[in-house]
Amino acid sequence: MPRPLSELISDDPAWPELARAAAAAPNGVEMLPVVSDEQRCACLEALQMTSRSTLGAIAHETGGVLVDHGFLRMLGSGSARLPRQLIAWNVELGVALESFIIVADDVVGGVFAIDTGALGVPGHVHYFSPDSLDWEDTELGHSDFVSWAFEGDLATFYESMRWPGWERDVEALAGEQALSIAPPMWTEGSRLSIAKRDRRAVPAKELYLLQQHFAKELGARG
Repeated sequence: MPRPLSELISDDPAWPELARAAAAAPNGVEMLPVVSDEQRCACLEALQMTSRSTLGAIAHETGGVLVDHGFLRMLGSGSARLPRQLIAWNVELGVALESFIIVADDVVGGVFAIDTGALGVPGHVHYFSPDSLDWEDTELGHSDFVSWAFEGDLATFYESMRWPGWERDVEALAGEQALSIAPPMWTEGSRLSIAKRDRRAVPAKELYLLQQHFAKELGARG
């Protein structure tokens, strides 16, 4: 039976420490404000994690989190600039929550998800890479993943996925959009610099579903 909201609101929440970490983060972190108490409480109830957890704190205290000019987006309770509620977005994408829970994505089609039974190491955050169309274990739990996003070397991690002037292009994207890269980074044209590829804003849902389709096709052929 789902736990009621009263059991999910902790008297020792993770939010104060998370807010301090965000304010000091070298990668540039913007915590988006919640739209309403009703919306943030509904998000926490759907998540069924307490606000003592980092993920619960993000769900209850933010409308989402933008990192490094918004190149990486963490899902919260939804906001005008990131109108994708954490659990509702997973449901919309057809994700089986007993397999994994998508908690963040990036503008080039990468997806970060907590393994809940299907990706190899339950509890670890895995990254669906747009240049391999495969899930890769970050070897980080969710709290450590958030710390990495705030303080880690994102420039090196995304070195092959950025181009001159990416900051301006990314800031112009809507929160429900991502960039479709052509030719895709997983194709034979993978040696071509991303700066020389076509980059077009598309719905993030469309890009996710398309990449999952190709991942299944390639897996079936392999």
